[in-house]
Amino acid sequence: MNSVFRKILVTQKPFVLTHALTLCRATPSIQHPAWCTASVNERQFRSMPTHGIGRWRHLVRKVAPKKKKDRIKMIPIVPATDTAYGTLNLTVSGYDMTVVEHYAQYIHNLCIRLDIRVTESYGLPTKTTEVVLMQEKSTKTFIDSILKTHQRVIQLRSLNTTLCAVFMEVLLKNQPEGVQLSVKEHTEDDFEARFKVRSELEELLEKMKK
Repeated sequence: MNSVFRKILVTQKPFVLTHALTLCRATPSIQHPAWCTASVNERQFRSMPTHGIGRWRHLVRKVAPKKKKDRIKMIPIVPATDTAYGTLNLTVSGYDMTVVEHYAQYIHNLCIRLDIRVTESYGLPTKTTEVVLMQEKSTKTFIDSILKTHQRVIQLRSLNTTLCAVFMEVLLKNQPEGVQLSVKEHTEDDFEARFKVRSELEELLEKMKK
């Protein structure tokens, strides 16, 4: 091979390689700017309008911590006068909860129409009664049925004596079957009967006192 031709080939190869490297370095700068120099490698998404996308904590409403409910305080008992009764409890009880609830609602609505003051309307804890039968010629017993007694109380205040007779007559005429109605004066024992008794807690308290 001619020596002149060899010199030309040697001088052309570095040019081709350098040109190819410059092209390879130039192409990423167009497609992926983050691959280029350190000046372009900054986090540009911080200034974009999509910053913070996917965050949801600012959308959730801050809820205040729940406070412990205080125990229900007893309403002062109103004394009776010559023209009005004091605090009365109308107790509705029965085995069918739906009928008892509807009759208690009827009494409450009737009191509102007749302008009778209703202090409170609440339900008492359900009482369960087991009906036990004994087999013939045997001492063994078995449970035949379980009865649940539901009670609702409508507490009245300062009921007029002249209106009381008419009011009670309307209630007795509209009293459904299987529902019992009783009227009595409100006492502190009636207020304590609203709460369920915790036998375990009472035993612990007695042990602590000892």
